[in-house]
Amino acid sequence: MSKEDATAAADAITAYDPDKVVGEAKPWQLGFQEAVTPVMQKIRGLHDHFVLYIITVIAVFVLCLLGYVCVRFRASANPTPRNFSHNTLIEVIWTAVPIIVLVAIGVPSLRVHFAYDYNQNIISHPDLTLKVVGHQWYWSYEYPDQGFGYDSNVTQDKDLKNGAPRLLTVDNPLVVPVGKVVKVQVTGADVIHDWSVPAFGIKQDAVPGRLNEVWFKAEKEGIYYGQCDQLCGKFHGFMPIEIHVVAPEVFAEWADAAKVKYASNGNVEFAALQQRK
Repeated sequence: MSKEDATAAADAITAYDPDKVVGEAKPWQLGFQEAVTPVMQKIRGLHDHFVLYIITVIAVFVLCLLGYVCVRFRASANPTPRNFSHNTLIEVIWTAVPIIVLVAIGVPSLRVHFAYDYNQNIISHPDLTLKVVGHQWYWSYEYPDQGFGYDSNVTQDKDLKNGAPRLLTVDNPLVVPVGKVVKVQVTGADVIHDWSVPAFGIKQDAVPGRLNEVWFKAEKEGIYYGQCDQLCGKFHGFMPIEIHVVAPEVFAEWADAAKVKYASNGNVEFAALQQRK
């Protein structure tokens, strides 16, 4: 396969199709994006079915209490202010209740956190490994098992096609297979960045000199977007993340073409060897 043919084949798989977009913020959206990984499903369930109820009750209670105080203790109704400084019962209540609320929220939150960050059984046995490096201001991706890598830059406005979203589309998207465990090793080349994909429930700092690990298993094919979530310089807003989740056989087809397309970016001899096999 020539490089021109490989480039055309790889680009055809990652071409923008509005019908395939799943992980993108919608106008006037109030809630989370659709959860497509086990971890994000747990995060959304924790928020939508537990934390949201608690904070709603607290907000309504505080609003009612504030309204009551404004009316009951207004100057016209109390020309002579009351003179007191302590109420032991109230002080015990407003100390104990927040502690109970924080513990109630903290325990399930820690369970989700440990499932996300510290599940060594999953991290140690991935189906695919990726290395992500944050730069000012673009991302570099490496597929160590497949033997190639490439840079991913934001697509300029003049190059956007078919209505692709501005400041989210990139020239070289990431491609992963659906239903597979993907281990992502994240680091930074210059300053601290943050690799964040809302629909996957991923938010991992890219710290120079440190290799952080995270994982995901996307359970729905489609196009997903993310961004750098750590202020990293004047073009911080111009280093988006675009991920295409495809069927395993399509991923294999894309990987074969990508080895040739990106051969000059990595080990040329290795990529050529893979094509001869």
